[in-house]
Amino acid sequence: MSVRTDLLFEDLLAEGESVPIEGWDFSWFDGRASEQRPSWGYARLMSHRMGTASAALDLQTGGGEVLASIARPPATLCATESWPPNAQIARRNLAPLGGSVVRAHDDQPLPFRSEAFDLVVSRHPTVVVWPEIARVLRPGGCYLSQQIGIGSNRELYEFFMGPLEHPEGDGTERARDRLTAVGLVEGTLRHESLEVTFDDIAAVVVFLRKVIWTVPDFSVQRYREKLIELHEQIQRNGPFVSHSQRVLVEAFKPEASAAPQIAGARDGLS
Repeated sequence: MSVRTDLLFEDLLAEGESVPIEGWDFSWFDGRASEQRPSWGYARLMSHRMGTASAALDLQTGGGEVLASIARPPATLCATESWPPNAQIARRNLAPLGGSVVRAHDDQPLPFRSEAFDLVVSRHPTVVVWPEIARVLRPGGCYLSQQIGIGSNRELYEFFMGPLEHPEGDGTERARDRLTAVGLVEGTLRHESLEVTFDDIAAVVVFLRKVIWTVPDFSVQRYREKLIELHEQIQRNGPFVSHSQRVLVEAFKPEASAAPQIAGARDGLS
């Protein structure tokens, strides 16, 4: 790299390391990175469902930013979040809606009684505990989720960590198998592949710090040489392009039959 490029790289790297990553607000990326949005409009669908629900739960709410956008909250509105900084932000964002935020591990039983909610939602969950979703849904209740599909941002992962085996399927079959296994009934399953562009290396750094499952062991120090290489590539060829994979899941708990018994499930109040 030239001296000028060295200075630019170091400035961008320092900027990328300094950006706060709490919450699930991506407005910092405006003008630095972009991602196509799925055609189904998850926030709009979720807001509509919330307007007809009496008791709703948002799993892994992040900072509550998406949930806070609903037009009309149900009488009972709860959310879970595992990371303390995000939970604090979510409490602040959801307080005007009368929402409560419960600290809960993503992969553990939910701290709510069975059949407590007629709507459970989740945007980009890191893990989906299907038996627990079925347990806390009331008969006739709905689960609505926008999930991360198989091979999401594969190009970015492979740049830093090497080739992946070609994924089988797009995530819809996996979701269908798992929701069926816990007694839920498929409503909608849709997949879309969406273009993601990164205009500079600072945007890549912030994204990998924030969306930690993309390159699970990412740190600036560990991947400094690859960051230099990617910075030079962006300078030479323009924005780095990746593709996110999204799956819309809508499933229902049958009116006539309860979900299967889940060993160890808790019926305690939240």
